[in-house]
Amino acid sequence: MNKNNNDAFDVCIENAFDFLSQEYAELFAGSDATAFQHPVWLDTLYRKLAPVAAAKPLIVTVRRRATGKLAMVLPLMRVPRGPMRTVEFADLRVSDYLTPVCTAEIFSELLQDEDACLTLRRLVRPFDFLRMCKLPDGKMPIENLLAAPRRTVMEMNAYATALVAPFEQWRASALSRSYQKELAKKLRQLQKKGALSFSCCDDDASIMAAMEMMKNFRGPRFRAQGDGDLLQRPEYFDFYSTVALRGLGAFVRLYTMKMDGKLIAAVLGLCHRGGFLVIMSAFDIAGYKSQSIGALMFEQVARDCIERGDQILDFTIGDEPYKKMFGGQPSPLWSVTQAGSVAGSLALFALRQAPWIKLAAKRMAEFKLRPVRT
Repeated sequence: MNKNNNDAFDVCIENAFDFLSQEYAELFAGSDATAFQHPVWLDTLYRKLAPVAAAKPLIVTVRRRATGKLAMVLPLMRVPRGPMRTVEFADLRVSDYLTPVCTAEIFSELLQDEDACLTLRRLVRPFDFLRMCKLPDGKMPIENLLAAPRRTVMEMNAYATALVAPFEQWRASALSRSYQKELAKKLRQLQKKGALSFSCCDDDASIMAAMEMMKNFRGPRFRAQGDGDLLQRPEYFDFYSTVALRGLGAFVRLYTMKMDGKLIAAVLGLCHRGGFLVIMSAFDIAGYKSQSIGALMFEQVARDCIERGDQILDFTIGDEPYKKMFGGQPSPLWSVTQAGSVAGSLALFALRQAPWIKLAAKRMAEFKLRPVRT
């Protein structure tokens, strides 16, 4: 590292940082960050979710020493996990990709500033456990910045499909011929049930109606799977609704499908650099179980994205089979963890043993005792 860097950086904590400021808007626009570091997303997350989760902001800013210009923002939080003091990215279960807000070039330059790196590592302490998950790639090796152990690949992948115009060409290349025929048949069946329409919400009233519908449809679905749905919790419903309202027409799209004017499906997503990132969906499965309205909805979303000139349809995190059926290609996600105390070391050991515990439990469940011989 170069201690005599003429263009050195100043690092500090600015927990009252304004993500809606002009300087952050300019930084984000020129950065390699993802939609989940968008000004509206982070501002709403820190304002709406953090207080309810008892999470404290830990916002690290890096500025050029010579000019004071903002060069990087590291949006972190101190999140209580039982007795553990943890430091994490600003996530709280809503963000799919997490990354520093800067360019890869600036990040590389920062790594050469030894004093800045040492200051940053000191400022994020104390912690028992540091966890940086959902890292999309290795362009910005945050483990080097934090002097943390080498990153490890997560068990889940993200999926995205490249879009090409016209829609028919993309459909022919992304979907198998048999799946195309199946969806065409399902669409004909659905159209016979009544007046079918597909649109994108364009006002506050339509957004709130769609959000309420999504909450109602997702509740029973996730209860049946044995997992809770975040949208059923008031603070998360408020978060997603606020993001949708504030981002209407620019950062957010909320697609809906109606039958005779009644909402039967919806897909909420973020718009970022020629891509549409799906973050939440809901369907009237009970009413249209045999018509595959989820698949038909995503087909219409792809059509609209192509007509708007989007180049990527990103299904984000999760290994659900339907993503591959729409041409989604998997990409790995990475995690960086570091212990900062004895308690953190024990927690990290337990975390690393988790896959073995799961495997052992599975084998025990499959094991059958032989009958006792008399």
